[in-house]
Amino acid sequence: MLCRLKVENYALIDSLDIELDKHLNIITGETGAGKSILLGALGLLLGNKNESGTIHDESRSCIIEGEFDLRGYNLEPFFEENDLDYEQQCVIRRMILPSGKSRSFVNDVPVQLTLLKELGYKLIDIHSQHRNMLLSDEQFRISAVDTISGAKSLVEEYQHKYRELRSAERVIENLRSEAEALRKDEEWLRFQVAEFEAAALKEGELKEAEEELKVLENADQIGEALISLRNALDAEQVGVLEQLGLAQNSFARLAEGYPLGAEFAERIKSVVAELKDLGRTATDESERIEADPERLQKLTDRVNLIYSMCQKHRAQDLSELIAKGNGYAEQLSAITHSDENILAQQAKIDELYSQAKAIADQIHTLREKAAGEISKHIEDTLSHLGMPQVRFTVEVESQDELLPTGCDKVRFMFSSNEKLAAQAVEKIASGGEISRVMLALKALLASKSQLPTIIFDEIDTGVSGRIADAMGEIIESLSSNMQVVSITHLPQVASKGESHFVVYKQNSVTNIARLDAEQRVEEIAKMLSGSVISAAALEQARLLLGK
Repeated sequence: MLCRLKVENYALIDSLDIELDKHLNIITGETGAGKSILLGALGLLLGNKNESGTIHDESRSCIIEGEFDLRGYNLEPFFEENDLDYEQQCVIRRMILPSGKSRSFVNDVPVQLTLLKELGYKLIDIHSQHRNMLLSDEQFRISAVDTISGAKSLVEEYQHKYRELRSAERVIENLRSEAEALRKDEEWLRFQVAEFEAAALKEGELKEAEEELKVLENADQIGEALISLRNALDAEQVGVLEQLGLAQNSFARLAEGYPLGAEFAERIKSVVAELKDLGRTATDESERIEADPERLQKLTDRVNLIYSMCQKHRAQDLSELIAKGNGYAEQLSAITHSDENILAQQAKIDELYSQAKAIADQIHTLREKAAGEISKHIEDTLSHLGMPQVRFTVEVESQDELLPTGCDKVRFMFSSNEKLAAQAVEKIASGGEISRVMLALKALLASKSQLPTIIFDEIDTGVSGRIADAMGEIIESLSSNMQVVSITHLPQVASKGESHFVVYKQNSVTNIARLDAEQRVEEIAKMLSGSVISAAALEQARLLLGK
């Protein structure tokens, strides 16, 4: 419920601050006084986009602030889901800077405009004259029927399943497109995969092959060097090992008389051990390495094959070449298994469709059941509003396909005369008839929802006299369970409210004031007779107000 509204520096409003009643609030004023401006400010507070001309004085910011009582409207989960602190007295503030940038706050916490708009939908329903055209919007008709039928939670469940179904259908289309594209290259892919399978490439083999190839290419020179080393170490009399052995023995004998003799002998011994090991290694290597033309050719062919395949497949190295080969194999496998994947995906689609259809059928049953209730309620209400011969029927027609909100098309059929065939209400109803249909529908919707506040912006356009009084009674009855704000030109409606505000313009600035009892008599008398208030108008105003 909107408890208080403060507006500063918006359009023709310099500053205003009003406190609203929890039941029926009436707002009146001459045409052009600024009632629509007040609604525009409230729209900004509820998340509407900022347009040019918002700021009255461009040297300072525009600030719109609303204080809401949230008790009893089950909004705690919304605040929790959006990381907002829930307070029973909630303050929403919208600030428009001179630069045109906008900032929004809920209980002093900055929020995005989308979140503010989502919260706004849960707080206030603003019904203006142009919203009568909602009757031509099938989504509005379906939403209205779902609210009244209690199918909202089922519709949400269905829409989740419907999105899953559509996603699965997109997947299968992609699978089919990919399979078709790949099949065009299937023969080429098979050739490439066969080439890679024949090559049997292994990670790291190129480096090993090139190292072995270098050795084989120089096998003769390496063998000669090894034999030369072995001879240098082991040759009789002149071999290094024999010469060092003699030296070692000499120093060992001198150890007692020459203190360094033992050290020299030990160090020579260590060198001899190392050289003997070197000799054995050279011997082993000389026996292992030998010219092998057949092995040399085999390695040369292998290295050439790898480099040739790298060039052909534009691979920087062996690792990238192997990765490309694996990629070809995966593509070929995808072709091979594409039919299986498509069949599996189709089975998933069939299951999702079955689940969605089952929920859609449940929704259809609820909608059909509610259709009779809605039709009777609106016919009864319209009869009370001066249309006794009216026929109003909600048609719920099941479709062969699944739609975003189920499997139904919903039409509101209308005839103002029982002798005339009913047609779609938006096509044949007059402006005044549309207003009455919308009021009847809004009354029923309000009884089925927990919306804190509804604002009627001249919903009574096109009616007068007794019908206007009947509309006022309906609006008044709504206010027994919720807060209602009615902007009206009709004295019959204005007389129903508990709080009455008048919007007026003074020095080109829009103001609003709450009327006391006597001022209210004068305002309604003015609505009855014009700017010159007669005694009869005053008396009629008192009668309307029950004074």
